[in-house]
Amino acid sequence: MNKAPNILICDDDPVVHQSLSFYLDAEKFAHASAYDGEQALQMATQGGFDLMVLDLMMPRMSGIEVCQALRKTSRLPVIMLTARGEEIDRILGLELGADDYIVKPFSPREVISRIKAVLRRTGDAAALPEEPFSTLAFGNLEIQPERYQVKLNGQAVACTPREVDLLTLLAGHPGRVFDREQILSRVWGYDFFGDTRTVDTHIKRLRQKLACDQPCGWEIVTVYGVGYKFEATA
Repeated sequence: MNKAPNILICDDDPVVHQSLSFYLDAEKFAHASAYDGEQALQMATQGGFDLMVLDLMMPRMSGIEVCQALRKTSRLPVIMLTARGEEIDRILGLELGADDYIVKPFSPREVISRIKAVLRRTGDAAALPEEPFSTLAFGNLEIQPERYQVKLNGQAVACTPREVDLLTLLAGHPGRVFDREQILSRVWGYDFFGDTRTVDTHIKRLRQKLACDQPCGWEIVTVYGVGYKFEATA
C-alpha cells in the first residue's frame, strides 16, 4: 500500500486549518499544522512532508521569507495562499520557488485538487491513490471536475477553477435551483463575505465561454429573484 501524502498546513488562521484538515482527512492524507513562519520553516526543514500549503502573510516570518529560506536547502513543493490578489505577489511567490498560488477566499476542494496536481507534477504521483475521473456529460458539454477540465464540442474551454466549481455545482444537480448565497457558500468557501453579484459575473462569463450557435441539450437558466439552475433540455 502506498504511503499517504503528508501535508504541512502553514497559516495563522485556525479556521483555515480546520477547513483544510477536514478535506485532507476525507482524502486520507496525513497532515500537520504550523501557525507562524518560523515554526513552518522549522517543521519543513525537518523533513517528512510531501507538500507545504503556505500563507503569504504569516507572523514572525512571511511566507515569502519562508519560501526563500526553504529553497536554499529543499525542493519541497509549496502552494502559497494569500488574501491579496496583486499580480506582483503572485509573480514574486512563484519566482521564489512556489509551485502554485491560490488567492483567498478559496474553495477547500480547489486546494485539495491543486495539492493532487502539484504532487503528480513534482513526481509524487505514486503516493496518490488511483481513482477514476468522474465526468458530467450533457449534449455537447463535458465536465471533468477532478481535472478542472471543460470541453464543448470536444474542444477544451479555458475556464478558471472557480468557474469549473460553479459549473460542476449546477450541472451536478440538474433542475435544482441554487440561490446566490448557496452558490457563494459552496463554491467560494467558508469565509467569503463578498457581494452576491460575484455569482452573476461568473455566470455571465460561463455563458460567454460556452455559447452555442444552436440548441445544445442544456442551458444555465436564471430563476429571477432567486438564483440559477442547470437544465438538461435533451
